[in-house]
Amino acid sequence: MAAVDVVVVGLGVTGSATLEQLAHRGQRVIGIERDVPGHDRGSSHGESRIIRLGYFEHPSYVPLVRAALPLWRELEARSGRSLLAVTGVLEIGSPECVLIQGTLLASRQHGLPHQQLDARTLMQRFPSFRLPPEFVGVFQPDGGYLLAETAIQVQIALAQTAGAEIALGETVRAIAPRAGGVRVQTDRRSIDAGAVVVAAGAWVASLLAGLPALRITRQVLAWFAPITPALFTRDRFPVFLIESAYGMHYGFPLIGDRGVKVAKHHHLEQAVDPDDERRILAEDEAAIRDAVAAYLPAAAGPLLAAKTCLYTMTSDGDFILDHLPGHPQIIVASPCSGHGFKFAPVIGAAAADLATTGATSYDITRFRLGRFAAAPA
Repeated sequence: MAAVDVVVVGLGVTGSATLEQLAHRGQRVIGIERDVPGHDRGSSHGESRIIRLGYFEHPSYVPLVRAALPLWRELEARSGRSLLAVTGVLEIGSPECVLIQGTLLASRQHGLPHQQLDARTLMQRFPSFRLPPEFVGVFQPDGGYLLAETAIQVQIALAQTAGAEIALGETVRAIAPRAGGVRVQTDRRSIDAGAVVVAAGAWVASLLAGLPALRITRQVLAWFAPITPALFTRDRFPVFLIESAYGMHYGFPLIGDRGVKVAKHHHLEQAVDPDDERRILAEDEAAIRDAVAAYLPAAAGPLLAAKTCLYTMTSDGDFILDHLPGHPQIIVASPCSGHGFKFAPVIGAAAADLATTGATSYDITRFRLGRFAAAPA
């Protein structure tokens, strides 16, 4: 029976970040992943993820994004690999829509650099877009994208260099509190540890009792062959979000030769079992292509590739980062609801704090589990 300081369950972007933080601090730590890190069955794959500061969901997220940015740069410096590309972030919609109102609120409250653009000015500056005259844009120069699988690889490699043990192809069957710590039972062994951080994404509820109801939904990422590739290079086309009658879509400039990546936030709102088959259907492409054809016609070439990923949704759309009630040795790390990737190094640092000291200096009040117990029935 192995005995360590901390076990990390799940090595997606959150688990790998937590593992790296713990190992860097000299903790004896084991990271367990039933698949290969960066696999395409969870929530951390798909080439790229947005990093943005003007947080339309709620202004309280802005300090955490600000804290994450230098940590991403530190990971780049320590690994010698590029993880973060600054392209600016362009948010588009009607002046009264949730996206525009929310990002302006966050930007003004936190003094973030941003520019407001009318539709005509926006299309002159970014000629790939075709927009209704009533639409507006908010451009934030400090945002961009992260390389998803590379970020996971870097964090795991740095954790291993610092002494972490990595267990791949191993499945956690049970997590049980015990005197002075916790016992993690896998399909291969029992591990006694002082604490466990459960970062299992869509499978977290299957491992822990006592969590609020979590809804697992299916997301689709699509890559289109641009009709005019020159319009979609990093210097001419920023990361974007657009809210319209088609829903909320987001996308990226060309990265390598895979095409222009676009997805619909929350896609078709389909609840799924995380182990379901991942086929791409005609309606999946249509849900994305309709918006691309309307607003980015020069990107609406043939579909080159498509993948599914999972959103783990809380009822309020906010994250979970807390001790499991009654069990301080069990930490739940679920920066979920479809907008958590960018926070990984700071969430990993906070989760490592909770596992080693029981508290963190980061403001995670919004992510505490007690908010669900306090909610009216």
